[in-house]
Amino acid sequence: MSDILRHSLGIASIVIGLNVIAATTVSANPTIPSNVISETDIADSENEIQGQVTSVSQLTDVQPTDWAFQALQSLVERYGCIAGYPNSTYRGNRALTRYEFAAGLNACLNRVNELIASSTADLVTKEDLATLQKLQTDFADTLAEVRGRVDALENRTAILESQQFSTTTRFNGEVIFSVGGVYGEDRAINSDRWRRIEGGASTREAEYAASGGRRLQNNTIFSDRIRLNLVTSFTGKDQLLTRLEANNTVLFNNAITGTNMTRLSWDGDTNNEFLIGKLYYRFPVGDKLNVIVDAIGGEFYDNFNNFNPLLASIPLGSISRASRFSPIYRASNSGSGVNFGTGVSVNYKLSDQITFSGGYLARRANDPTEGRGLFDGSYGALAQLAFQPNKDLALGFTYAHSYFSGANNDVAVSGLYGGAFADQPFGAGPGSTATSPRGIATSANYYSFQTSYRVNSKFVLSGWVGYTQAIAETTFLPNVNRGDKADIWNWAVTFAFPDLGKKGNLGGIIFGQPPKVTDNDFGENLRTATSARREDSDTSYRLEALYRYQVNDNISITPGLLVIFNPEHNSNNDTIYTGIIRTTFRF
Repeated sequence: MSDILRHSLGIASIVIGLNVIAATTVSANPTIPSNVISETDIADSENEIQGQVTSVSQLTDVQPTDWAFQALQSLVERYGCIAGYPNSTYRGNRALTRYEFAAGLNACLNRVNELIASSTADLVTKEDLATLQKLQTDFADTLAEVRGRVDALENRTAILESQQFSTTTRFNGEVIFSVGGVYGEDRAINSDRWRRIEGGASTREAEYAASGGRRLQNNTIFSDRIRLNLVTSFTGKDQLLTRLEANNTVLFNNAITGTNMTRLSWDGDTNNEFLIGKLYYRFPVGDKLNVIVDAIGGEFYDNFNNFNPLLASIPLGSISRASRFSPIYRASNSGSGVNFGTGVSVNYKLSDQITFSGGYLARRANDPTEGRGLFDGSYGALAQLAFQPNKDLALGFTYAHSYFSGANNDVAVSGLYGGAFADQPFGAGPGSTATSPRGIATSANYYSFQTSYRVNSKFVLSGWVGYTQAIAETTFLPNVNRGDKADIWNWAVTFAFPDLGKKGNLGGIIFGQPPKVTDNDFGENLRTATSARREDSDTSYRLEALYRYQVNDNISITPGLLVIFNPEHNSNNDTIYTGIIRTTFRF
């Protein structure tokens, strides 16, 4: 008997577990792969265990007329050795199979064996031992087959344990393929250049030549971006992320179209060489505070709520850089894959409806030379109050302050997706050359209001409006005096249509105004019609439409069109179109 009991140990829990998994995958959301157990399934299983029953007569899908049922019922009620589910069935409202019955029998064998091992064998009657022996004889073929499967599972488990990368780290990744390009006639030129043309101080050909050429670089491209993430947890609540990243997606910026307004959301060119794109550690402090320490690749828009829940994602949301969220979240001029962005961010839950967020990110924190480092170089600091009165509505009030030293052309006040004047309101700085560009040291104060409202399960409306005041921190005569100011405005409205046409699909429309300089102290005291003033004369509008088709849980295809009217806030420029097909693989 002891040999029989010993060989039966462990079979019940494994077989019951396999049954739970099989039933769960049938009833799970179809967007979850059938071979994956979701967090909801795990929680359900835990609840089922907590609510287990100890009477076979409660298991309504087991036939009570069988001798084996009655025998097992007696054993269960005597020793409490089998568990069903809170709804009194084995999932699926079906009869108990021989495998399931063998699992229940094995549970009773285990319980009896425990009693014998703990010197309480006198609690087990001879009649019960005889009943167990007869049940084992009747189900010997099934138990033998189950034992064979368990042995195979144990062998596979041993192999996995010996070959696994880490007990604390899991791996995931994404790959983006993109095909498309920019289309139109001439490249965009800014308002100052056009004022010189209209005033007769220059010609169109001369201004186009000085800005990099007249025609758009409109060859169709095929590019890729790869992100491989190692996600580690030491406590189950913390997260250490190490990201390897490679990209060869050329920026559709000034060199290609004459403006940054045409940039893609996933652009960046490492020549497909891998680098550490992002490294951070997140951990909770108590129940209300979460801390994020970014070693490299820190981004405010990843650390805080950006109020564009369905379109902010690079692999799954908007195709353009500017349509993802307010430019206030780029106040630090840092990001994944650019080797910049170090600091600390926190999210503190003031109540169930209100969350305070704050953070500081330095651009070149690893460099100890003058004008760089953690506190002496370019940085961004952000504070935000998020209010969510119910599950459908979210409101955000955000303030940010940044400082750009001007070294290595790091002045990017508006996130590098508005007009040229909005990014560098005061132009090139002392010693700037084509090969070593420098900007005017600039500080900026940002104010932004964001909101998102889920109208219903098929429609989410989001948007933002932002104002920035940029301040020159150095003098560079004749055009710049320390303390000069520039006013910059931007806004956008986004329409997201989840599950459009099919569950998992997404339709999106975004319309807005890229960052625009409406007033600037730049320039000489006595201005003429052709004087440089780095102030936009007209207004650009951005219209984007996309449709993400979810092929399966791991692959999606997103055709999208971006249209820029009056590029560079100059109505004399031709409309520019960006057409792209993004295919995303997630694993």
